[in-house]
Amino acid sequence: MGTGRQEQRAALTQGEVLPLDSSRQSEGSYEGRKSARSVVNSLFSGALAGAVAKTAVAPLDRTKIIFQVSSARFSAKEAYRLIYRTYLKNGFVSLWRGNSATMVRVIPYAAIQFCAHEQYKGLLGGYYGFQGKVLPPVPRLLAGSMAGTTAAMVTYPLDMVRARMAVTPKEMYSNILHVFVRISREEGLKTLYRGFAPTMLGVIPYAGLSFFTYETLKKSHAERSGRPHPYSYERLAFGACAGLLGQSASYPLDVVRRRMQTAGVTGHTYGTILGTMKEIVSEEGVIRGLYKGLSMNWVKGPIAVGISFTTFDLTQILLKKLHQMGYTAR
Repeated sequence: MGTGRQEQRAALTQGEVLPLDSSRQSEGSYEGRKSARSVVNSLFSGALAGAVAKTAVAPLDRTKIIFQVSSARFSAKEAYRLIYRTYLKNGFVSLWRGNSATMVRVIPYAAIQFCAHEQYKGLLGGYYGFQGKVLPPVPRLLAGSMAGTTAAMVTYPLDMVRARMAVTPKEMYSNILHVFVRISREEGLKTLYRGFAPTMLGVIPYAGLSFFTYETLKKSHAERSGRPHPYSYERLAFGACAGLLGQSASYPLDVVRRRMQTAGVTGHTYGTILGTMKEIVSEEGVIRGLYKGLSMNWVKGPIAVGISFTTFDLTQILLKKLHQMGYTAR
């Protein structure tokens, strides 16, 4: 035994590198695979959640944008007439015009947002000593806001393109690539980031309140019912409440960004957030201008957010079960 220790010391003095303990290597490798799998699962679940939710409400979303960027007065009756006229003139599929651009934006946006939220929850949980548990209120709000900001920053030009396709006829832009090319040539590359500031300001309360409300309702439900996982309809209800609060808080900034994004095709020259707000208020008033289409958002928003959160959670649960059963790569 003494001889073995002497040999080990001699090896160290000669500068030889001793092999690491195999158990430590395997433990580190396992943690690395586990972390990578968690990221991939979050990205996939988020992408699917965004795609399903946005496709479900695409006709309502397109109608809302058309009213947001025009000076026409909004009402439920007028919204219905617009949807019906679009259906009669261009067919049922036309109600989803711009949805391909929406998918190109929403899939990476939702994937990044949900994945970032999981990562931020882990980082903040470790920092505040709540690793693996529900975060306290302030970090919970912060994690949602940071996740939304991260996703919006990465995918913003796609949101701009989607808004343009939603409010223009087919003849103007034939496909997503055509929108990018034409905007770049006729209006400059900077136009792709028009409305970026109100988007960032709006996504902080929207994403923060949405994730905060959903996580808070799930935590409260678990404490009162004794069930760690809510039923699907309960998840939908929690998501609907989250969407209602989040979108109501940030709606005026949503109107402002849509006006700024579509200025090139509506004949307006919106330059700044305050300037855009002043012009909207002077022409249309506070309620009819900055809150135009909010009643439709109270229908569309809760449905979309409820479907999104529910799809994400259920997909995460399914992927974990498949892994436990050995159907996914280890």
